[in-house]
Amino acid sequence: MDPTFLSATQLADLVHTRKIGALELLDHFITRTENHDPRINAVVVRDFDRARTCARQLDSQSDKSAPFFGVPMTAKESFDIEGLPTTRGHVTAKETPVRKSSIAIRRLQAAGAVVFGKTNVPVDLADWQSYNPVYGATANPWNTDHTPGGSSGGSAAAVAAGLTGMDIGSDIGGSIRVPAHYCGIYGHKPTHALLPNYGDPATSSAAGTDISVIGPIARSSSDLAVALDILAGPDPDETAMTMLLPAPRFTSLKELRVAVWAEQSGQATDQETTARLLELADALRREGAIVSSTARPAFDATEAYHLYLRLLDAGWSGRNSEQATANKRKRAAALPADDNSADAIMVRMVDVTHRAWLGLNEKRLQWRRAWSAFFREWDVLLCPVIATAALPHRQDGNTWDRKITIDGKQIAYNDMLFWPGLTGGYHLPATAAPMGSTKAGLPLGVQIVGPIYGDRSTIEAAALLERAWMGFKPPPGW
Repeated sequence: MDPTFLSATQLADLVHTRKIGALELLDHFITRTENHDPRINAVVVRDFDRARTCARQLDSQSDKSAPFFGVPMTAKESFDIEGLPTTRGHVTAKETPVRKSSIAIRRLQAAGAVVFGKTNVPVDLADWQSYNPVYGATANPWNTDHTPGGSSGGSAAAVAAGLTGMDIGSDIGGSIRVPAHYCGIYGHKPTHALLPNYGDPATSSAAGTDISVIGPIARSSSDLAVALDILAGPDPDETAMTMLLPAPRFTSLKELRVAVWAEQSGQATDQETTARLLELADALRREGAIVSSTARPAFDATEAYHLYLRLLDAGWSGRNSEQATANKRKRAAALPADDNSADAIMVRMVDVTHRAWLGLNEKRLQWRRAWSAFFREWDVLLCPVIATAALPHRQDGNTWDRKITIDGKQIAYNDMLFWPGLTGGYHLPATAAPMGSTKAGLPLGVQIVGPIYGDRSTIEAAALLERAWMGFKPPPGW
């Protein structure tokens, strides 16, 4: 059996049943990486020797029951792995190995995973492209003229191309969901703070970042479910408390109550994306699900989106240098008063006071409760992941200076934050799953959103769609 495009759980089963050894399986993916990665440049940090040592040790063990036992995997470059650099795209960090792996990496390794490399990112994880001066640019295996997304673009490209068993990414503005959608695979953005990620104190923030989360990227919903069990729960260095997530609310499509939000006035969404989502809604109705195309949470969508943008900018402002902050002040001062683009809303947050932020956070939590009330009537919400399928490569200057065209209308590049932010800004779990493809053959994904701590429900909905609608398909030629 060719293991290339099997799910991580299927790969683990091959090793559990001794149909293949951990080292043999690892060497298969290392060979694929060596032979095929030059086409897309996804696995940019390689740790093959240590991975082989780990795989040999696993092969010598009699108990092979760990959930990801022997599964070769990669991790987003921003994760700390002991002995490897964490650069986030900065040349100055390339020669400095970290001293301690992130909690997530340690948990995956304890579950039997063999981590053999790290995958590419944009600088500071702040783009839907994945290129940087350290490792160059990563391409989409479905069409190498296009981006695999960002910031977990290398992760999604490697998984889709069959270079790795699975990967793990992070998401603050769609950085798990968008690459999964662009590359035709699965990704889970969990409830905020459910999955801890503290690592080397020299490179990890003890406080973390508002909105930002980590989560698995894989070829099957089953891998997301297993990874969630492994990764969820508090940092054991702080507490021995454990977490019991609610079970899925449903077991079949007939039991499902689905709200569908396919488009929003004032927010550009590609017609192919909207049409495919409406087709999916019709299919769910035929399967017996209760489906509404008009149900919405009780707030103004544009106001909720703008609140997300303000909180997003405040959240990642800690990454900014003094020079970058000074530049933002200049940009803010030059803005026309009527500029309500995403970039304008964010840049005006440059010197927000803590008191003002507390007011924004209070409003966010009020609207999060509106989301919770919405999800008392509906099990999941289906909506686009982002406005379009995978974009062509864009490396022209700053993201706030870029424009893109959607169905003949030009918009600012960062105005695509609507669909990722409307849900992510309120700490909701969301699973990205394959939904179809464009006429040009690029993948389209659906964002499956649930209530706070409803992670098992969004993943279960993805599993039902995987069986009844569409699952992962390998890109041609891989």
